[in-house]
Amino acid sequence: MKSPVRPLIFGLATMAVVSLALAQPVRAECSQPVRLIVSYPPGSPDDVIARILAQRLSEAGGRFYVENLPGAGGMIGTAAAARALPDGCTMVIVNQNFVVQPAIGEKLTYEVPDSFVPITLLIAAPETISVNSSVAATTMKELAALVKASPGKFNYASPGYGSSPYLASERLFKQTLGLDVVHVPFQGGPPAVASTVAGHTQILHLTLPIVAPLVRDGKLRMLAVADKTRAAEFPDVPTLEQAGIPNHEVGFWNGILVPRGTPDDIVELRHRQVSHIMALPEVRDRLQALGYTPINGSKSQFAAHLQAELSKWKAIVREGRTKPE
Repeated sequence: MKSPVRPLIFGLATMAVVSLALAQPVRAECSQPVRLIVSYPPGSPDDVIARILAQRLSEAGGRFYVENLPGAGGMIGTAAAARALPDGCTMVIVNQNFVVQPAIGEKLTYEVPDSFVPITLLIAAPETISVNSSVAATTMKELAALVKASPGKFNYASPGYGSSPYLASERLFKQTLGLDVVHVPFQGGPPAVASTVAGHTQILHLTLPIVAPLVRDGKLRMLAVADKTRAAEFPDVPTLEQAGIPNHEVGFWNGILVPRGTPDDIVELRHRQVSHIMALPEVRDRLQALGYTPINGSKSQFAAHLQAELSKWKAIVREGRTKPE
C-alpha cells in the first residue's frame, strides 16, 4: 500500500530533534507516573509499541507506564483518555480505528480528532489476508470458490465491530467478492488470531507483523497482502491487486495523542521525549525486526495524516454503505 505515511518516513528524525530532547530535562509536571493508555489487549500491536516506549521513556528519566483498557474496537480506552485531565499525565496510542469509527457512524463520547492534540505518528505496516492452515485454499481465487460452494459455513475473525479490519473485510469479502461469510468479532487482534489458529474461525484480515510468526510456523497461510507491493519477508505472497482484486489496499498505523487542553509546553515536551526515543537506532531496529516501519514526524504532520485518513475512510464507507452492526 502506498500509504500517506510512507513519504514521511525519511528525513523526519533529525539530529536537531534528538539534540533538543537530550538538552532539555524532563519537567516534573506530573505528581504521579504518566500513563500511556492502550485501547487494546496485551500483545496487540498498540500494546507492543506502548511498552517499548514506556520502558525507554522511563529509562530516559521519566516515569511512564502502560494501562490496557480494551473493548469496543478501541473506543473504551480512547474515551478514557478524552476524559482525563489535560495535564500531560495521560497519553493514548491510537490506530486507524480512531478515524474509522466516526466514518462508519459509531456514536462516540469524544470528537475525532478535536478532543485530542496530536503528538507524533509512530509506525506503519500493511494488512494481510490469511486462513487457518486446514482451509483448502492457497490463493484468493480458491478461497472465494470454496466459500461460494458452502455459503454461510465460513467465518472471519476481526478485532471488533467498528474496527478497520472489520470494515475492510466486509468490503472485500461481501461487497467485492459477494461471499456469504459470517463475521465473528473479538476484543482485539490477539484473540482473533488465536481463534483462527485454533480453527474456530477460518479467515483473518489483519496486520502483517501479527500474523507473520504464525505464517512462518505453518499455523496460518497467507493468501495476499493488502498493499501496493509484496512484503519483503513473504515474496511469494501476491498483493490483492496481483490476485485480481484491485483498490483494496489497507494499512495499519499507530500514533500518540494527548487530551485537548493540554498546555502547549507540555505537548512540546511529550513530542520531544517520544521523538527522541523513536530516533534511537536500537528502537528503530527492534520495530523493523517486528515488521513495522518506524516513523518520527512532527505534530502537524500527524494532524494532516489524521484528516487524510478520516476523509479516506468516509469515502470507503460511502462507497460500501457499511454501517455498524
